[in-house]
Amino acid sequence: MNLPFELQVGWRYTRAGRAGRRNGFISFISGVSMLGIALGVAALIIVLSVMNGFQKEVTDRMLSVIAHVEIYESQGNALADWRATADQARLSAQVIGAAPFIASQALIARGDEMRGAIVRGISPTDEATVTDLAAQLKDTTLARLVPGGWGIVLGVELARNLGVRAGDKVTIAAPGGQVTPAGLIPRFKQFQVVGTFDAGHYEYDSGLALIHLDDAARLFRLDGPSGVQLRLKNLHQARDVAAQLALQMGPGVTVRDWTRTNRNWFSAVQLEKRLMFIILTLIVAVAAFNLVSTLVMTVTDKNADIAILRTLGASPRSVMGIFMVQGAAAGVIGTLSGVGLGLLIAFNVGSIVPAIERALSVSFLPSSIYIINRMPSEPRLDDIVPIVAISLLLSFVATLYPSWRASRVQPAEALRHE
Repeated sequence: MNLPFELQVGWRYTRAGRAGRRNGFISFISGVSMLGIALGVAALIIVLSVMNGFQKEVTDRMLSVIAHVEIYESQGNALADWRATADQARLSAQVIGAAPFIASQALIARGDEMRGAIVRGISPTDEATVTDLAAQLKDTTLARLVPGGWGIVLGVELARNLGVRAGDKVTIAAPGGQVTPAGLIPRFKQFQVVGTFDAGHYEYDSGLALIHLDDAARLFRLDGPSGVQLRLKNLHQARDVAAQLALQMGPGVTVRDWTRTNRNWFSAVQLEKRLMFIILTLIVAVAAFNLVSTLVMTVTDKNADIAILRTLGASPRSVMGIFMVQGAAAGVIGTLSGVGLGLLIAFNVGSIVPAIERALSVSFLPSSIYIINRMPSEPRLDDIVPIVAISLLLSFVATLYPSWRASRVQPAEALRHE
């Protein structure tokens, strides 16, 4: 197969430059440019993969405690018929589980210790169809929550802060209170701790308490569940499903998906990811534009070759194509090397980081500070494709000026000094 001569000559110049047959300095600069592109691309892939891994790990732990979608009465009152609401939600093909709930903020006290928490009333059997945590504890800890038993299950951090364990008593101060001739008196109710849970997410381990749905209705003086929790087949469809359910349910009912429940956290993660992408892309840009200096020096070194090609009939466009091929080849080699290196490290971060920790006797993610104590990684195609495209585009743009300059070389002027 006969390739266009521009491609053949451009590739020959690339190989010659790398081998240093004509000019060792040009070879060195060309190698540095390709190495810079490779390292920049690899750094982008590794950093974004680790950020994806952190996001997935935190999301999984978060969604082990909370539902994908919540439907609740807008004023915080009991739903007129929670079963009808659940049945209406199940008409969506995405909904695979539904459970009633009551949730309210309250104070939990034991002795001199007092903590604010979300007290959630649940039906242990129904809750197991909605959250992973309830499914794990359905036959053990949550089975101890019975109507009228006034039992409570605390997050491990909340129990530690209160200094309680299974069998101890805690007092819940419910909002609202009772109006008496002496004024507003808070409503108190004593509960027995029947167990604890460890979701692996500090926010819920330190600020969530579970009680039986019937006990919650009596404590907060409601006629029934104030909302329904839903589990979906695809958690990433939660926002669309919530929007559809909001239109179906009509006024007086609020529908909220898990991305809106934790909007601040997810917004911060997305902003941080965009900023890291921009910052690391600049590294790739610097390396790509090093190709400008490489090609300018190559053009200067190849003036005689260019003049000979022109006298043999090569057009300025062909000369420009030769050097664009050379620069683009360097960009492609650097980009593909970076993708290979980045994916190699990204898929093995779980082994590489512990080895570094053992070698240096340090811990990068101490469990006492961070939510997770290992370095997760999740390379995604929708991150890698833009990285490759941007790297190749920058490399191509960097070849335009040197290639145009080569096409402007006049044969007579170039051969005069040979």
